[in-house]
Amino acid sequence: MRTIKNSSAIDFSKSEGLVPAIIQDAITRNVLMLGYMNKEALDKTLAEQKVTFYSRSKQRLWTKGESSGHYLSVHEVLLDCDADTLLVLVKPNGPTCHTGDDTCFATKNEEHTFAFLDHLEDVIRSRKQASGDHSYTRRLFDAGINKMAQKVGEEGVETTIEAVAGNKEKYREEAADLLFHLLVLTQGLDLEMREVMDVLKARHSKK
Repeated sequence: MRTIKNSSAIDFSKSEGLVPAIIQDAITRNVLMLGYMNKEALDKTLAEQKVTFYSRSKQRLWTKGESSGHYLSVHEVLLDCDADTLLVLVKPNGPTCHTGDDTCFATKNEEHTFAFLDHLEDVIRSRKQASGDHSYTRRLFDAGINKMAQKVGEEGVETTIEAVAGNKEKYREEAADLLFHLLVLTQGLDLEMREVMDVLKARHSKK
């Protein structure tokens, strides 16, 4: 799949000017619904950064949430290999389904732990690439690998201290700090956490 910024790459001719648009939560990775877009709907979606479909029953454009206020804010739009199906990553403002359910498949749009880690890694990566950013994360990148590695060491020691002391509340906090700084260090080395996970999976497969 590839990210698109305009509608020029889409083949609208296969299904009478419409392409299916799969709507997926950008953070939880849960599928929320399926709709259809024509060129005008996609152009409006990209321009306004709110998902707009073409209603086959009403024969008109409709922006999701125009009545309820539960808009789908666009995070990214991806195009499949045949250029005739869209995957739209969004941040929903409330339940997606008109019934009041989180999704149109009557499932909960719950945030899974590893999906959040993916999201956090994306945020850290964006901080790394944004030269004008003044966040704490960006300052760590600017300080260099030695500083990032030092922070991992410091947080590792603090996590160990709280574990030995049996202080579960402080341990959770320090472990969170350790994980965050490990993600930063991994990005600082131009690596992805999935590469670390691949090592774990390879070790597991040998058992």
